Amino acid sequence: MSAQSQAVSATAPAGERSSTIRSILGASSGNLVEWYDWYTYAAMSLYFADSFFPGSNRTAQLLNTAAIFGIGFLVRPLGGWLMGSYADRYGRKEALTLSVMIMCAGSLIIALTPKYETIGVAAPVILVIARLLQGLSVGGEYGASATYLSEVASSNRRGFYSSFQYVTLIMGQLLALGTLMLLQFVLLTPEQLNDWGWRIPFVIGAACALVALYIRRNLVETESFTHAKPRAPDVSVLRTLLGYPRQIAIVIGLTMGGTLAFYTFTTYTQKFLVNTSGMSKEQSTLILAAALFVFMCLQPMFGALSDRIGRRPLLIGFGVLGTLLTVPALSTLATTSSPLSAFLLIVGMLTVISGYTSINAVVKAELFPVEIRALGVALPYAIAVSIFGGSAEYVALWLKNLGHEEAFYGYVAACIFVSLLVYLTMPETRKVKL
Repeated sequence: MSAQSQAVSATAPAGERSSTIRSILGASSGNLVEWYDWYTYAAMSLYFADSFFPGSNRTAQLLNTAAIFGIGFLVRPLGGWLMGSYADRYGRKEALTLSVMIMCAGSLIIALTPKYETIGVAAPVILVIARLLQGLSVGGEYGASATYLSEVASSNRRGFYSSFQYVTLIMGQLLALGTLMLLQFVLLTPEQLNDWGWRIPFVIGAACALVALYIRRNLVETESFTHAKPRAPDVSVLRTLLGYPRQIAIVIGLTMGGTLAFYTFTTYTQKFLVNTSGMSKEQSTLILAAALFVFMCLQPMFGALSDRIGRRPLLIGFGVLGTLLTVPALSTLATTSSPLSAFLLIVGMLTVISGYTSINAVVKAELFPVEIRALGVALPYAIAVSIFGGSAEYVALWLKNLGHEEAFYGYVAACIFVSLLVYLTMPETRKVKL
């Protein structure tokens, strides 16, 4: 809390600073739980793949779990539309509360679903339903939390405060990995973890979601929403959003390269180190956890920097370096046998990606007026993430199964380059009044 307190404007009243910090922490704690639940699926899929999909082909099993991971992304636009509309109609606080309730249900279903050998094809069907619920939740969570964090922050600290969305997003992923490591190295044998231990993190996620629900019910609504002119009940929110085609295109364009790079070097890297580099599951978990911790610490620094120099320089820096370095970084990572080298390569690329992750939420919020802001942030973002982020693992594993894994490296670099063209032509948003 001290780091956040120091970053608040010295001219702001003490009571206002305290209220802002409580709001940031309240929204961020729920965001953390949401993303812990979302990433627990990715972290544990190495262990539960054979529980839902029989067979001896490891890559085929991972393809199936990656496909269901991707299905969760496909429903995110629907979640973004429903929850974004809800947040713009009834408030950011109400939407944040609803999203965490849905996530709790999804995690609990996964935790309790019997194996394929017990209920047959019903097992993967139930798994799909659970991921659909989680996709709805996360699809709405992003827009509501990005809007809330942007609106509750002072104008000269929006980049810094909004960066905590990715701090807690990454922290959720770290906690998912940390839970896995605790089970791997301390509490369970590999046989126990494969048999039933993988269910434990999902139970923890459901329980934590209930705590987050309590916290979010006590949040204060943002002044921007409270003072906004109510929209007429008969006015379509989607029609209103379509009145901002340039902003929609910017959100999709600036997201595609960033989200693909993010999911490539975070969730997919854990499997890449095992399935391509030849490292053990335990090594890949430790490497990724350490890299993500560094990545998390970088977010507020990049966010604060954007408050000083603007959003576009950071986005352009990511676009240029991501385009140039992705192929050599992944090619080298594929052949390395050194955990330290793998760690440094991943950290280097995550540092580059921080130019996108730390500020992408606030940039999107700054593009739309208050009456359509949550939907404007959530829906086009969810569409881009569903197409590019959600398919990252599946495309990578599919190309590997075909014997053309290197083509995936070029695909990631090409998408980052397209986003770079958007960064070069979009307006600077730092001084926009929310």
